[in-house]
Amino acid sequence: MKNINYKGYYFIAPFFIVFLIFNVYPVFLTFYYTFTQYEGYGKPTFIGLDNYARIITDTYFLEAFMNTWKIWGFNFILQLGIALLLAALFSDLRFRIKGLGFFRAVFYLPNLITVSSVALLFGIMLDWQYGSINQLLLNIGIISEPIHWLNQPFTAQLSVSLILTWMWFGFTFIVIMAGVSGISKDYYEAALMDGANSRQTFTKITMPLLKPILLYVLITSLIGGLQLFELPMLMSKNGLGEPEGSLNTMVLYLYNQAFRYNNYGYAATIAYALFLITVIFSAVTFKSMYRDAKVMKNRGE
Repeated sequence: MKNINYKGYYFIAPFFIVFLIFNVYPVFLTFYYTFTQYEGYGKPTFIGLDNYARIITDTYFLEAFMNTWKIWGFNFILQLGIALLLAALFSDLRFRIKGLGFFRAVFYLPNLITVSSVALLFGIMLDWQYGSINQLLLNIGIISEPIHWLNQPFTAQLSVSLILTWMWFGFTFIVIMAGVSGISKDYYEAALMDGANSRQTFTKITMPLLKPILLYVLITSLIGGLQLFELPMLMSKNGLGEPEGSLNTMVLYLYNQAFRYNNYGYAATIAYALFLITVIFSAVTFKSMYRDAKVMKNRGE
């Protein structure tokens, strides 16, 4: 023990000090605030489990919960479908599409644009009087009158979901193609020689071998989707999730409770509820897909 040099700990101490102050301490402080009524100044008032009792019966939180699932769910199904379709085309030996690197860059490009810029761009395009989308649909005869895209609950949620799909399908495509690249070409060549068509090759070879990648995409997208905040806030009027609260997601509701209404104690409770919801759904998703993969493995053995 006498030969141990403790000087190295001095060099790593700054990281741990900063980590404890700015990461660990806020987590425990936020948990403490869930038992208080706190307006951001003065001394918090301890109220026990009142915030937790309130969140169970809070219809606005339930509405925000459902809005989050609607916006994320449609977006995820669409972006995953597009990514899988493109992966099937690029991995099919019959087509032999070249320039995969170019397409990866083009598809991923929307993900590099800041959310505020995306919101500004589509806010102009979706304008019901002068927006280019309405003008295009009117010119080709799909609609007979302009649509108030961001002033109706259904079209507002649909618009945000489609924008998110445009932003994120490139990332999903890259991840899936990385998984496809790890699949041996011998499987595809053998299937091609046996006369398997594209659908059979994709469903019997690609999809089963992509299950770990799909699990990763699903869980990471789920975690990101439940934290949906920037785009609904920027696309809604005054950041309140309008029209009719259709864009009011859980994190937007949390943000408004804390920084608009100065209800930090209840906002902290929403944060922990969101954390619990994320953990539960991620665990259920992982468990179900892991069980399916284990069943398929046992059948194969």
